[in-house]
Amino acid sequence: MLAYITWDASPEIFNIGGFALRWYGLMFAAGFMIGFQLVRKMFIREGAPEEWLDYLFYFLIGGTVLGARFGHVVFYQWDYYSQHLSEIPKIWEGGLASHGGVVGVVTAIALFSYFVSKKSFFWTSDKVAAPIALVGAMIRFGNLMNSEIVGLPSDKPWAFKFVNAARESLADVPRHPVQIYESLSYLFTFGILFWLYWKKDAGEKPGFLTGLWFVLIFGFRFIWEYFKSDQGGFGTTLTTGQWLSVPCVLAGAVMIAMSNRKRKLA
Repeated sequence: MLAYITWDASPEIFNIGGFALRWYGLMFAAGFMIGFQLVRKMFIREGAPEEWLDYLFYFLIGGTVLGARFGHVVFYQWDYYSQHLSEIPKIWEGGLASHGGVVGVVTAIALFSYFVSKKSFFWTSDKVAAPIALVGAMIRFGNLMNSEIVGLPSDKPWAFKFVNAARESLADVPRHPVQIYESLSYLFTFGILFWLYWKKDAGEKPGFLTGLWFVLIFGFRFIWEYFKSDQGGFGTTLTTGQWLSVPCVLAGAVMIAMSNRKRKLA
């Protein structure tokens, strides 16, 4: 007899008078609020003005949401949205891509660094690297509660049967709970980066933590794509997520190499 876990969780925490609080939204917001406090401690440690935090918070929120929506529209469903342009702003209907979110975050940090802090890009990015990994882990938990981004069929005892999946074809058999795989790997990344900043002074090597974030986050993403059901996009030999992850991993490796070289020269 096939052993599996029946997953019929509701995406809503409660619904009162038509107002619904959803797990995804709660995880997204909670992740940013916790991240805000973590970055605040880093700013205090380095004597940076706390008023910069509000600007950074708004830049990152805007960059993440707009970038993630842009990524979903362009990388995964351009054939549809190119014919339905009026639906692109309808973020509340779902459709956010993490690779696009990274583009938005990088843009937000660059703007913050230029207009507010007047410091280098890596001065900021190294501080938000660990908190963003934590946000990613919490968002994947939200995906689990939504029964979305489900995995390929599996006969493992920890496989989930997503009875509330959007498509019946995804709810028919037990599948890999890739949301949990990704969430745990992002939590691991958060722990490593947080430990390196606070215990090993990795922040003194500009770009190292940012580069390691890219290598770990997108290295894990590349691996877990082998366990996911088709997410659409332009992937053939590799999935869309894998094609987009490869340059991110390479960019991260370059950042790490450059940070080590600068440290040696110093």
